[in-house]
Amino acid sequence: MSAGYSRLEPELMTTRLRLTMLVLDDAPYMRAIWATRPGVPPPNQDQAVARLAGRIAEYELTGIHCYGMRLQGNDEVFGYCGLVTGRTGLDEPEIAYELIPQMHNFGYATEAAQAVISAARATGRHRLWSTVGTWNIASLRVLEKNAFVRDHSRWDKDGEIVYLRYELQGQQQPRGGQPVA
Repeated sequence: MSAGYSRLEPELMTTRLRLTMLVLDDAPYMRAIWATRPGVPPPNQDQAVARLAGRIAEYELTGIHCYGMRLQGNDEVFGYCGLVTGRTGLDEPEIAYELIPQMHNFGYATEAAQAVISAARATGRHRLWSTVGTWNIASLRVLEKNAFVRDHSRWDKDGEIVYLRYELQGQQQPRGGQPVA
């Protein structure tokens, strides 16, 4: 783990959500989430368990992880939100989130991201990133609501990828950032 950073808390609570560290028993839920990715074959049970085991092991090394998103009073995972090393590394990790389509448009990703931003601030980091394809308008909107600002973009095989940043130690606060699209 990078020197000077605290670990993310294992559980976060919001008004409507309980965000918990993902465990191997969450593999069926994660399979359902990953199965909704366009053009990507869904993992089988063993592959899903292996992915989760990798993420759990990564937490032991890095102190960052993704939370399973659950409605208060319900144990079913319908999405995830958390920090990953991604394209930007451990010192300035990326926020990542994904939900099953039935749970879109209820503000859950925005709410979960707000909680993860606060948790990331508590680790002592100074900046978060998100990298999003320009086609993903819904994710760009979630980031806008959480005050991420467009920094730059790059192109890859899937098209333009926008890099958005969030300054954790500055005055920036969720709800009211500059437009990112």
